[in-house]
Amino acid sequence: MSSQVQVNYRKYDGSLHWNTRMRRLGEDEYGVWLGLPAHSVTRKGYGPEVPVECAHVILLPRGTWWTAVFNAPPRPTEVYCDITTPVEWVSPDEVTMVDLDLDVLRKRADGATLLVDEDEFAEHQVRYGYPADVIARAEAAGRWLMEAVGGGAEPFGQAYRPWLAMVDGQTG
Repeated sequence: MSSQVQVNYRKYDGSLHWNTRMRRLGEDEYGVWLGLPAHSVTRKGYGPEVPVECAHVILLPRGTWWTAVFNAPPRPTEVYCDITTPVEWVSPDEVTMVDLDLDVLRKRADGATLLVDEDEFAEHQVRYGYPADVIARAEAAGRWLMEAVGGGAEPFGQAYRPWLAMVDGQTG
């Protein structure tokens, strides 16, 4: 297996959204963990490179309607979960999923957990014609994440820290 994985978030119409290459760190009971050191880059669609100032890891769980990013300090958002279709491994070195707009995040300073981008989710239901089951699964994932992230359930408590330590302090 390749040590580098191309991560392609897409929109419901198949268009490329956020995408980057990340290092495969390993796998555990929660899923596959990928890392990106500080001072790396990502892209939105085919646009210019976007600098990533802080190290982070992404968890790609199996069969869930979300992915999770865990950021190193001083990034103000400690945990950022994208509500997505289940990840699809195109090959051992490429993964893709559809970003369904809703996000759940936990702020580092006060631990506040927020559900965000509900307006974008509503707008895209019309624009992209999300089927009723996709809407229901996305909303259910949002409710579950609000409780799990807010309550510090694993992998949102301590499980991500050893993975983040593998890339924190490195540079891209």
